[in-house]
Amino acid sequence: MTGVKRKKNSVVWRKINSFHCADIKQWCLRRLPILEWAPYYNLKENLIPDTVSGIMLAVQQVTQGLAFAILSSVHPVFGLYGSLFPAIIYAIFGMGRHVATGTFALTSLISANAVERLVPQSSQNFTTYSNSGVLGLSEFEMQRIGVAAAVSFLGGIIQIAMFVLHLGSATYLLTEPVISAMTTGAATHVVTSQVKYLLGMKMPYISGPLGFFYIYAYVFENIKSVQLEALLLSLLSIVVLVLVKELNEQFKRKIKVVLPVDLVLIIAASFACYCANMEYTYGLNVVGHIPEGIPSPRAPPMNILSEVVTEAFGVALVGYVASLALAQDSAKKFKYSVNDNQEFLAHGLSNVIPSFFFCIPSAAAMGRTAGLYSTGSKTQVACLISCILVLIVIYAVGPLLYWLPMCVLASIIVVGLKGMLIQFRDLKKYWNVDKIDWSIWVSTYIFTICFAANVGLLFGVVCTIAVVIVRFPRAKTLSLTNMRELENKVKTEVEGENLQQVKIISINNPLVFLNAKKFHADLMNTIQKDKTNNQSPDDINKYEQNTLLNSRSNGTCNGETYPNEKFSVLLDCTGLSFFDYTGVSTLVQVYTDCKNQNIDFLLANCTASLKKAVQYCGQLESEKHIFFESVSAAIGAIHLNKNLSKFSDHSEV
Repeated sequence: MTGVKRKKNSVVWRKINSFHCADIKQWCLRRLPILEWAPYYNLKENLIPDTVSGIMLAVQQVTQGLAFAILSSVHPVFGLYGSLFPAIIYAIFGMGRHVATGTFALTSLISANAVERLVPQSSQNFTTYSNSGVLGLSEFEMQRIGVAAAVSFLGGIIQIAMFVLHLGSATYLLTEPVISAMTTGAATHVVTSQVKYLLGMKMPYISGPLGFFYIYAYVFENIKSVQLEALLLSLLSIVVLVLVKELNEQFKRKIKVVLPVDLVLIIAASFACYCANMEYTYGLNVVGHIPEGIPSPRAPPMNILSEVVTEAFGVALVGYVASLALAQDSAKKFKYSVNDNQEFLAHGLSNVIPSFFFCIPSAAAMGRTAGLYSTGSKTQVACLISCILVLIVIYAVGPLLYWLPMCVLASIIVVGLKGMLIQFRDLKKYWNVDKIDWSIWVSTYIFTICFAANVGLLFGVVCTIAVVIVRFPRAKTLSLTNMRELENKVKTEVEGENLQQVKIISINNPLVFLNAKKFHADLMNTIQKDKTNNQSPDDINKYEQNTLLNSRSNGTCNGETYPNEKFSVLLDCTGLSFFDYTGVSTLVQVYTDCKNQNIDFLLANCTASLKKAVQYCGQLESEKHIFFESVSAAIGAIHLNKNLSKFSDHSEV
């Protein structure tokens, strides 16, 4: 008995000893992405663009923080806290180097449902004059931020639980049309919620199913109560914002620093409101008192967590989906990778930890991220610099924002959502590529408008799964016998000639969002492997088989290797029975990757619809001929091009 125990103890001891410092370092690098890039930060090249981007981002963080706090039905000062703490947490744990995390319109709108339900405006009469002792705010305001912080806390816990369960690998279910439709619908909801401020109307809080339509019904019924001064100031603000931002976009290559029109508008509107005393003269609604400083941390009220489960799930899913789409887009644009599961951890911690500092739910915002792109940001240092400036506003500048008109703040929100609203243009793209994706976009948008963003997201995911379940049984596969016959035919036709290296690959599955990512990875791995390791003719009939690809020939056809010969990839699309927008985008991405590596990428046996979709999606009409009726025709074209190049070389000699 003692021997068995001693043996078990020795096994455990060996496992403990085998856990070296290298393993700890690897774990830290995997879970703390800041350790990957911070030690190699180039001060000379990156500090100036990051500083400029940080200053511009701070302006957006402050304005959107105030606006989205009001959208979340809490005091504006809590939006400033929400622009500070989540950005710091994400800079440490997040992988998106050009993603600006902070307050977010969609998550604010979702948390507002819980705030208005649990602490309605009618209860203000009983708590208005009861001081909470925190920043001089009333007990009513503290109860409201308590609910919003509880939503943030529970939403973050859900995201961390999804990280533990490795649900980041299931994000392929979130297709581009679904995300686009959901975010567009949610942005429409946010614009609708700002109508009362744009028009200067007094309006009760309206939410729930079909609440979107009830709001506009109320507006038209009470159209006579529109405040003309607020309406004119809103229109003027929107025109100025749109005009200046368009000019900034057009001349961003000629000017090094864009005009911070949001900041200029806030200063001008606040000064005009103060000088003309618009709050009392015209009855304009202003932001009001912004207290200085940050209060001591306090745990969110745990007794109401069970009552905010629905909103917490909405915040967790909608915030993550919108943020992940921005992170993946920036990674694709700037050539680095993003781990979907790590993003769950980063955003989960960005919601849990700040909830102890009176923060509303957070996520990455498209407008702020686009601002980082346009100002030349290099790393998350830009976000950290913006946090320093936000901290200065909290401790010094906040009280000066008292006179900022609410209609101007609402105008900034509406114009800031332009990037989401113009996604309506995607409808033309989806119609030309795959009409089923177009239908999913429209139906997801309608469900989001009629109900809520999380309902629309769930509906879109269910629709895409249902479509694939219906379409997959019609999938065709390619027989191996035909592959061998074709290889023998190719070898016979080009016997005695040095055909350039050709990799013939067949797709034996539909190419849709479910397998597009793996298809791209497998295809590029196969290309790289065969480009570096040329095989002999005996290996030609040894083709790799997996769920996505079948390799059919490799290297040269006469047994000699020619490292200097050009490499060609021929994709046989005979087995590609159907596709969607994500699949076509992947094909275009493979074409671009091959082109960048000086590899010829050809497609054979394409249907007319696939050819049209690839040409439209990738704008390949002006490219050289890459579509062929058969594999044999493509091989012949490659052989002909080689002979022509040889002839031209001889002519030059």
